[in-house]
Amino acid sequence: MRPKKTILCVDDNEQVLSVRCFLLETRGYRVIAAHTPQEALEVLERSIPGSLDLVLCDLLMPQMDGNELVRRAKQLQPGLPAMIVSGTVNAFDRALHADVFLPKGASSPAEMIERIRVLVARKRGPKKVIPVASTQSSDLGTFAHATAS
Repeated sequence: MRPKKTILCVDDNEQVLSVRCFLLETRGYRVIAAHTPQEALEVLERSIPGSLDLVLCDLLMPQMDGNELVRRAKQLQPGLPAMIVSGTVNAFDRALHADVFLPKGASSPAEMIERIRVLVARKRGPKKVIPVASTQSSDLGTFAHATAS
């Protein structure tokens, strides 16, 4: 069984945060919820690099916006993917540091889950290429020779 991917989910709205966490947990993700950007930064500072697979946060939050949170998160853990979600569609230009920007009302939960799946897979990197053994390549030559005759 594969280990669960861990998502740091940040939103100052308690109701939105709990719904988002529930959605992610029911899809098999391990979720660490943070109610403030400061709380999220503390989680990032305490965590081992590579132990978190994604930061998912709101754009507009008090004290620090999501873009600044993502910028700081990437300073702490440079390979960490980030997704910013916002209720204001025209806020895309403010989400400069995120890998993905998703407007809240303009995308379905299924679309958000798919974007998360892609970001987490991208963090893991491409599949490893397994070199072909020499015995298999000689069998291939025999097969090619047999079909050519």
